[in-house]
Amino acid sequence: MADKPSPSLTDDPLLAAYLERRANLVRFLAARAGSLAVAEDLAQELYLRLAARDRAEAVTNPVALLYRMAFNLMLDRARGETRAAARETAWRQTARTEVGGVEIADEPPADEAAASAQRLRQLIAAVAELPPQAGRAFRLHKLEGLSHAETARTMGLSVKAVEKHVSAALKTLTARLAPRFDA
Repeated sequence: MADKPSPSLTDDPLLAAYLERRANLVRFLAARAGSLAVAEDLAQELYLRLAARDRAEAVTNPVALLYRMAFNLMLDRARGETRAAARETAWRQTARTEVGGVEIADEPPADEAAASAQRLRQLIAAVAELPPQAGRAFRLHKLEGLSHAETARTMGLSVKAVEKHVSAALKTLTARLAPRFDA
């Protein structure tokens, strides 16, 4: 039993047409896509599809089919890019901030973010140095959002005592941090 030789790529009329006309296909795609790099990518994708297809199907006009497949690949890519741009636009419309008709960035500049982080560290240190009752009242009321009455119940104090502790904490923190915030 003789071994059947493996078919070469040029035994397929469609692959043979591709290999013969590749340069023309790239020019065809580049003229329509507006980019030689995109055209090269599409030509490569076309080759991969041709090499992976079922060769049992008869092709009556390989050149016409080749150009139709190339054109369809280009259309698929353009549609994908259009869909991606539409998604990006929709996202930007929902996630953007606009002031006076001008889009602004949601993120602060790096120097402002660093300064804010430093001020936060200073505030945390200053709150930690408050007297225990004043510090606890301040944290419960200002940081955890409890009302004066809720803070009083939590601490077992009167509302008036909580108000005094919070007021004293605010005076201490303002005196300690005010010069740093003005910088």
